[in-house]
Amino acid sequence: MMFVDPIIVQFPENLDRERFIIATYYCAAKPTTNMLKFAAALAIEQTCGTWLKVPGETPEVRERAIGRVVGVYEAPSYQIGIPEYVTERQFIIRIAYPWQNFGTQFSMMLSTVIGNISSSGKVKLIDLEFPKSFLDQFQGPKFGVQGIRELLGVYDRPLLNNMIKPCIGLTPEKTAELAYEAAVGGVDIIKDDELVCDPPFCRLEERVKSVMEAIRKADEEKGERTLYAFNITAPAMQMRENAYRAIKAGANALMINYAACGLDTTRMITEDPNIQVPVLAHSDYTGAQYESEWSGVSASLIGAKLPRLAGLDMIISLSPYGKFPMLMDTIRECGISDAAASWKY
Repeated sequence: MMFVDPIIVQFPENLDRERFIIATYYCAAKPTTNMLKFAAALAIEQTCGTWLKVPGETPEVRERAIGRVVGVYEAPSYQIGIPEYVTERQFIIRIAYPWQNFGTQFSMMLSTVIGNISSSGKVKLIDLEFPKSFLDQFQGPKFGVQGIRELLGVYDRPLLNNMIKPCIGLTPEKTAELAYEAAVGGVDIIKDDELVCDPPFCRLEERVKSVMEAIRKADEEKGERTLYAFNITAPAMQMRENAYRAIKAGANALMINYAACGLDTTRMITEDPNIQVPVLAHSDYTGAQYESEWSGVSASLIGAKLPRLAGLDMIISLSPYGKFPMLMDTIRECGISDAAASWKY
């Protein structure tokens, strides 16, 4: 039967860990659900994808490509019977996927680890564990925390970030005026709002030139450097062109709405050798992926580990105190995941 197949169900100790990415899921189901069989169905759906044997699914294909269930854990754990009042059981499921199935690209990786099964009810991707052989294919951030501090010359205090408001509608000149006021007031990193990139009333190159002139003036007055992250978010090839235009005009930092445009498109920017300025990650759209308790992906994964893996130097995150509150525990998880993904820094 499917749920005792020795290829599909394995102990983690028996895996060649360099071959696999391990995904951890929260799942819930009716009390009568066989969760080991359910886990096996998830592993098959996201790899070989056949609920019935087909001629092409040879033992060699299964050994090479099929997902492995490496853990099914219930909490609370019912050992001798399920109480009548229990209407739903909660499980943690761990599945190992051969990463050669999808290679080192985010789009195919996410299609595998939370693709069709994102429509399977209460299934939420909590975390991903990567082997060194996978991580070695990524360059990581060019700057990171230490590099940002070196650019700014600030080592002994927290860094302050501020955004320009109103969100959109300002001219380049007005944007520059507000940037100057923020910079001379002591802000270290100023950013465009995520809603502005290259509108007709505030063209990117004109905004860069006006703002950077204001930043230079402020830096001379306060005796410290300021970074201004210009939003370059756009379709893939346009975004690279935006980055080049902004840097040519004098930009000393860039910003990407990474969840909206995609992690692979983001990586195209961060790994471009012609782009040698820090890149700030804006977290808009991530709530659509993490806010459900039951489905999607965790905030620490989409808001910290994956963007860091994509090479982003700074990540805008929510807090327990703002207009879009996030639990303090979640903030801590994001910090841990961010640090875990900074394997080269």
